[in-house]
Amino acid sequence: MKQILLTVVIAVFLFSCSSNKNKTGSEGKPVVAVSILPQKTFVEKIAGDDFDIQVLVPHGASPESYSLLPSQLKQISQARVWFRMGYIGFELSLKNRIPELNRNMRMVDLSDGLDLIAGEIVQHDDHVHIDGVDPHTWLSPKLVKQMAEKITGVLSELNPEKATTYKTNYLKFAKEIDQLDIQIKNALREYEGRSFITFHPSLTYFARDYGLVQHSLESGGKEPTPQHMARVVELARKENIRVIYIQSEFDQDHARVFAEEINGKVVEVWPLNPDWKDNLLRMTNLFIENF
Repeated sequence: MKQILLTVVIAVFLFSCSSNKNKTGSEGKPVVAVSILPQKTFVEKIAGDDFDIQVLVPHGASPESYSLLPSQLKQISQARVWFRMGYIGFELSLKNRIPELNRNMRMVDLSDGLDLIAGEIVQHDDHVHIDGVDPHTWLSPKLVKQMAEKITGVLSELNPEKATTYKTNYLKFAKEIDQLDIQIKNALREYEGRSFITFHPSLTYFARDYGLVQHSLESGGKEPTPQHMARVVELARKENIRVIYIQSEFDQDHARVFAEEINGKVVEVWPLNPDWKDNLLRMTNLFIENF
């Protein structure tokens, strides 16, 4: 039913909206669409306020299951470019239909060329097919640095008069990212190999970058079965883990039950925090406090 409704709304917008690629947003600036809040920060680091940046997944919503509102379809119809994360749930379900709103809009997949964590990589005759990709690439400073470079190139093409400025801003942001990476690495050095437990496996790339081991209560994108819950409880008791981390947009009932089983506590994290740098430092300090 939702798919039918979206198709109807798309048809209405296709009929009512011009295909002029030079459209601007309500602020009179070229519109850039991004999927999640941290991406808005990345674009602003490079381009300042040169663009009207529209975030498709609002604060408090889950990127895995979010459905676009009709008002957001108008935003997309005006966008010059959409920076996709690549493997987020709502992107995958809409990536073939959204371009119908704006055939002049460029879609840029920021996951292209990244060292992705995937459940299965299959080599076909002429290409590689990746299944079960973890989408939380923005929680790795190293990967964000690569994404920022790609964003810089695209924005420079959209606004060539400012290309030199964008390049300078990128180099400044890249230096900031490198310093952040070193700071986190030094802070977590003595904890390499330590395990932690999350409800949803959102910190996989962070764990890989800094030598930590993530275990997830959620299994295969579904709520934990009693059997899986029991296995993770046993692991927590064996390794003396007393904390489960959960994203702020998730229901905490299962996490609370788990915390009671291990005589521990639930700690809330917000991977989608737009204050990207400070958020990674905050998560680093949370790990250190609870190891």
